[in-house]
Amino acid sequence: MFDDVLVPTDGSECAEMAAEYARDLATRYGATVHVLCVADARTLENAPHHDQITDERAELAERTCAAFSAADIPVERAVRTDVPHSAILEYVTDREIDLVVMGTHGRTGVERYLLGSVTEKVVRLSDAPVLTVKATDDEAVTYPYDDVLVPTDGSDGAAAAIAPAVDVAGTYDARLHALSVVDTLATGIDVRSEIVREQLEEEARTAVEAVEARAADASVAAVETAVEHGSPYREIRSYVEANDVDLVVMGTQGRSGLERYLLGSVAEKTVRTSPVPVMTVRRPDEDE
Repeated sequence: MFDDVLVPTDGSECAEMAAEYARDLATRYGATVHVLCVADARTLENAPHHDQITDERAELAERTCAAFSAADIPVERAVRTDVPHSAILEYVTDREIDLVVMGTHGRTGVERYLLGSVTEKVVRLSDAPVLTVKATDDEAVTYPYDDVLVPTDGSDGAAAAIAPAVDVAGTYDARLHALSVVDTLATGIDVRSEIVREQLEEEARTAVEAVEARAADASVAAVETAVEHGSPYREIRSYVEANDVDLVVMGTQGRSGLERYLLGSVAEKTVRTSPVPVMTVRRPDEDE
């Protein structure tokens, strides 16, 4: 499934951590890794040390490639001068990348909900799945994956993540967890009604059973399903912590125009707050 893996790097600690995760995935899948360094065209235009900066990016790309080569992983190097997220997205399309692995700075408090990072833009706009990895003092490496979680609400957007989640679980011989959260506050319905509650819970059970069936077809031996109630991204995080989940794989509903830049999606909040890496997957037929 993952034959070509893109690792954008800026030399930061979180980018280096992302490269470690990419090495593990590439080894498991026999993938080629593409290392991309981008010199930000917006800051270079009037920079007094233009050549020095671009040379430093080239050297960084070379060092990162050397680490993959030392692990006997096929690797390709690329250096671009552009707006970083634009260069990454263009490379994904041009080289038919199957997975992007990126670092994202762990944040606390209100800062978690601020837009603007390169990673967040790539998560929203990339046609390829994006694995986001944090590097903070209290985060331990979670690969090789023993427990993989796929949250689902039964929608087409959520269903896009099932195949990658099942594939990763099978490749790592991991337990697959399917979680559906009944978001009673967001329905706008009086959930004190037993009939309404039962309907929502039945939809949630149907969603996790669909994941269970796909996993069985793929011969994934260990599968667990759960239905919870509450705020989806909070329940996802609680489940991750309670069940020692190593990786979350989830769909993200692609949106057009300015809506893509609005806060609110469960996937974006999970990327910002999850204590473990998150792989986000967009539906392949979503309109740009």
